[in-house]
Amino acid sequence: MTLPQWLGDFVPLLINLGLVTLLLGALHMWMHRHQPADPDAHLPRQMMVLGAWALALLLTILALPISDTTRGQVLSLIGVVITALIALSSTTLVANMMAGLLLRIVNSFRPGDFIRVGEHFGRVSERGLFHTEMQTEDRDLMTLPNMHLITNPVTVVHDTGTIISATVSLGYDVHRKQIEKLLKQAAADAELNDAFVQILELGDFSVLYRIAGRLDDVSSLITARSRLRACMLDTLHDAGVEIVSPTFMNQRPQTDGQKAIPRPERKTLLADEEEPQTKVEDMVFDKAEQASQETQRRKRIDEIKQSLSQMTEAQKDSPERRALEQELNSLLAEEEQANAQDKSAQPAS
Repeated sequence: MTLPQWLGDFVPLLINLGLVTLLLGALHMWMHRHQPADPDAHLPRQMMVLGAWALALLLTILALPISDTTRGQVLSLIGVVITALIALSSTTLVANMMAGLLLRIVNSFRPGDFIRVGEHFGRVSERGLFHTEMQTEDRDLMTLPNMHLITNPVTVVHDTGTIISATVSLGYDVHRKQIEKLLKQAAADAELNDAFVQILELGDFSVLYRIAGRLDDVSSLITARSRLRACMLDTLHDAGVEIVSPTFMNQRPQTDGQKAIPRPERKTLLADEEEPQTKVEDMVFDKAEQASQETQRRKRIDEIKQSLSQMTEAQKDSPERRALEQELNSLLAEEEQANAQDKSAQPAS
């Protein structure tokens, strides 16, 4: 075989490599310039990149200057390797990829939801192909492999409402009906609905009560838990009920009839000095809240587009259509502004 013939055999391969390089480079530039507003859009983009590389590998093999028999053997070898990867997926990155696809199919949670996985609790801020990111109560970002979420129970706080509760130990000298009434009042002051009281334990020296109620706005979950306990303190103290068991005497002797309750006039003084509290969740779960808003905004945009597409020609100038178009333009402007802020916040590459 002469040199020109040998070089001619590699011309298709070189052309193929050039085209593949250009296409992959163009895909990378396009994805870098068009960052998705919806956090759930990262998975399709990752699958697109994976498919592009697989297609590039296949085209390269087909363009190799080898015989059809050898080419078939190479493709068979690649099939065996892929099969081996799937077989060993329990200990490889493929396991997390498969777990990510399964989580997306099940769709038990989405960005913005509160979840608990074992001892970890937080709010989902991002879902990827290999991992899930959540923001903890300390505002830290925690990354959990998707395989961990598949092999461990995941508790998801329902976005339409959840039950929050608190326990308190009180003495036998106070009638249970009075305690139940006071605890329900505390739950009402904490803006909880359908409150109920349970007696969990009859101890040697005290009774353990549990007050629970439904919180409709789960975005304020952390604040609501603290607010419930604060209302319990205020309500019980105002009614003259001390929150200590009789064993309190063994730790700090007091005179007969003395109660461990703040004096009534102290509440008035504290009310004048009390500063307005900010919503803790706005600071702690800022990234997760942003992800939740982006998901809800994208969902609403899709709903409006579907509604507009279903309208007839007679409804073209209807007030309902104009209202939907105005809302759609507003949402698209918000999405564009959010994308611009995300790009400005990213470090230059």
